[in-house]
Amino acid sequence: MGMAAADLQFHVLAVDDSLIDRKLIERLFRISSCQVTTVDSGSKALEFLGLQDQNQPCVSPSNQQEVEVNLIITDYCMPGMTGYDLLKKIKESSSLRNIPVVIMSSENVPSRISRCLEEGAEEFFLKPVRLSDVNKLRPHMMKTKCKSLSQQEAEKMVTEPKQESIEIANVPSQAPQTQSETVQQQQKSQANNNNNNNNKRKAMEENLSPDRTRQRYSSLTAV
Repeated sequence: MGMAAADLQFHVLAVDDSLIDRKLIERLFRISSCQVTTVDSGSKALEFLGLQDQNQPCVSPSNQQEVEVNLIITDYCMPGMTGYDLLKKIKESSSLRNIPVVIMSSENVPSRISRCLEEGAEEFFLKPVRLSDVNKLRPHMMKTKCKSLSQQEAEKMVTEPKQESIEIANVPSQAPQTQSETVQQQQKSQANNNNNNNNKRKAMEENLSPDRTRQRYSSLTAV
């Protein structure tokens, strides 16, 4: 079965303190038919994701975002919270750790790249990000979409047996009728057995009647 077009649309959260870079990232992902949400800091990204920032008031569960995010792409160098810090918080979250995170930076520092990849980043891109870079991220986003669909199928498998059991419970029970029929059949069978036994008994009594025995003895006496 093929997936619907709405199921194949990916949602990307882009985090960058530079307006120009945010606009560029948004345009590149929209060319790839992705929905894009942009924020200018790591703390706003956490707020959008429903996570609590240590420097921000606690976010109540009712205000948490329920929208699905298939990819987070963030700048490394940002004031306040760096992209590396944001990556660590996401990977420490049990509910968000499976979301792919991509780091981008205008500085090519091997130790920085290695540290981000070891912490769980899927990719590390050098700015300016190109369309060919964005196209590499589709397999990572597809993994989250497949997991989401698998969870929905699993939920259906859990709920469908419950509905079937409810339907079965609502079917009128025919057990009393079946039991009464069984009793009647047993009674008929027992009556038939009694009749057969009576017939056999009568046949035996006829064979052993006094008249027949006297005829046999009388015949022997005449000889």
